[in-house]
Amino acid sequence: MKRRWPWMLVGLLPLQALALSGEEVMKKSQAAFLYPGKDFKARVVMKLISKDGQQRVRELTLLRKNAGEPGGDQKYFMYFFQPADVKDMAFMIHKYPAKDDDRWLFIPAINMVKRIAAQDKRSSFVGSDFTYEDVSGRDLEDDNHLIEREEKVGNRDCYVLKSTPKAGDADFAHKVTWVDKGSFLPLREEQYDKKGVRYKLFTADEVADIKGFPTVIKRTMKNLQTGHRTEVAYLKTDYDLGLEDNLFSERFLRQPPRKWID
Repeated sequence: MKRRWPWMLVGLLPLQALALSGEEVMKKSQAAFLYPGKDFKARVVMKLISKDGQQRVRELTLLRKNAGEPGGDQKYFMYFFQPADVKDMAFMIHKYPAKDDDRWLFIPAINMVKRIAAQDKRSSFVGSDFTYEDVSGRDLEDDNHLIEREEKVGNRDCYVLKSTPKAGDADFAHKVTWVDKGSFLPLREEQYDKKGVRYKLFTADEVADIKGFPTVIKRTMKNLQTGHRTEVAYLKTDYDLGLEDNLFSERFLRQPPRKWID
């Protein structure tokens, strides 16, 4: 006869019997990192730093609105203030979990809105070490996720997961992510090329509580092959502002409302 556990004994089961799967941990991590709140706004300062220490600074406002539950559709809007070559440039993403995202870029120098091809999602985002996919997130279903071990990052207990693309069209062979067991934020991520060499490193450098949401307000992406890195600081961060849905339209790429971007 098959043995059944009474419901009242569930609390007495070994922890291993109640453990999360790799897919569940990554789903919680994506919800904590990319989906907190109904909407989100931050002033972002992005420093592009060469191997010899030379810096270029980009400053922008980032807006994000969720369409529903974590893991669902999202809309992103970014407006650039500096440097001069990207001033007044605007970038918009309509993110869909089950199909390619839609992306648009307004180029003020030629007064043109350009549609960005779906296959460009792993291209550099405005010259930084982040890709378009890093900005809005990679679809969880594109990879297999396996918990390899548990260890600390600083004083934080983490799950360590290996994510391997299901298809061969990704530009990385696998990545390893350290996910905080408390907040489920990704604190560190290493990407490996198809030769098994580590070539990109993401770190969450500072986490703050904003309206009850643990938020990575300082982060770095480093290209380990070139020594170039991008440091990002989120300033004036806020959630649940009541962003209008029509803000995330092609019309506002050309003339974004000042009350949301200032």
